[in-house]
Amino acid sequence: MPVTPAPRAMILAAGYGKRMRPLTDRTPKPLLEAGGRPLIEYHIEALRDAGVGDIVINTGWLGEQLPARLGDGADLGVRLHWSHEGTPLETAGGIRRALPLLGEAPFILVNGDIWTDYDFRRLAALDEGDDAHLVLVDNPAHHGDGDFHLTGGGRVSDNAAPRLTYAGIARLSPALFERLDDGERPLAPLLRAAIDAGRVSGEHHRGHWWDIGTPQRLTELDRFLAGRRR
Repeated sequence: MPVTPAPRAMILAAGYGKRMRPLTDRTPKPLLEAGGRPLIEYHIEALRDAGVGDIVINTGWLGEQLPARLGDGADLGVRLHWSHEGTPLETAGGIRRALPLLGEAPFILVNGDIWTDYDFRRLAALDEGDDAHLVLVDNPAHHGDGDFHLTGGGRVSDNAAPRLTYAGIARLSPALFERLDDGERPLAPLLRAAIDAGRVSGEHHRGHWWDIGTPQRLTELDRFLAGRRR
């Protein structure tokens, strides 16, 4: 039986981090630290531990600091591939630009501005078939209405309740992006079109998940991680 190669992954790290100012005036958000380490390193190590050896990272605002800090990934046990964006491309546009680095197989996508204890081995072990598999979480206080409904059979719906929040973690098929023109493109319309076509599965992660969208949340995460080390 042929061995299925490990999926590649992409970490989204090109945002301006406007809500994190003044912290992001001189530091890109994925390099902000919690628990004594940059946020992005937690993702890299979790993906590595799930068997992912090749990780693509897109860069934008202050993006030169990321390869200067992380290099080729050898110190973290992975191979990092850099997709440098001149102008903001949003999520789908950034993925479209990075497709040559991601290959033809489904890949894992992770937002660079979250922290989670989600086990990425779950995504690495998925069978191919759907256009997308989304990880959903309980709605945080700042996003009470949620994004999508998850059926009892593990299918994602856009027109039912209750709704959960998209965690910024997914496994996606490159086919979702191949027909996109290069440029600024959001991800949500592509996901909703795939949902309408019945091509999106999902799961509910009930563990820890933090959306690091404000300096206050970063401080709260730092305290949480400090408590875990005791």
